[in-house]
Amino acid sequence: MEPGHWSSEQSDALRDYFFKGLSYAEIGRQINARFRTAYTRNAVVGRAKRLGLSTPERMISPSIVPSLPGASAPLTPPRAAPPCLNLPPPSALKPANPVKLRCVGVQPRLIALDELEPGDCRYPYGGDKEGEEINFCGHPRQSGSSYCTPHARLTCGPGAAPTAAAVALRLVSAA
Repeated sequence: MEPGHWSSEQSDALRDYFFKGLSYAEIGRQINARFRTAYTRNAVVGRAKRLGLSTPERMISPSIVPSLPGASAPLTPPRAAPPCLNLPPPSALKPANPVKLRCVGVQPRLIALDELEPGDCRYPYGGDKEGEEINFCGHPRQSGSSYCTPHARLTCGPGAAPTAAAVALRLVSAA
């Protein structure tokens, strides 16, 4: 038998074992013993996928303890399906309460965008509700920042020093 070729009897056996709740490794062992093949667990997983059997939650009935005809001992009882690992916990699916971050010590000048001067703080105020106008703080900016000192501390976090990224560009001629 060529590798990777599953006969219809082997595919039927895979379906039977799958619906009895056996693990893919155990299904492989049972099929190999019954049909004298050498399928690996991964080969069984791949075939089950192609047959449309692999689902996030395996169909398992804990009350069924399967046994093969003519076998003296029943097969191992089915294991519980592993939890879906790619889903966040239920608590993460609840919407978080919005947090309002505003400085208590700063009384903003509330300047419109088109009235801002190059040295004015660009910390935004408003725009939280539909159609609400967005204005800006407008106090003198801290050097190397778009914000005044209190707003720079608010956006960088406590104890974080503002970093001014200085980039020097040099023209190089291709000669």
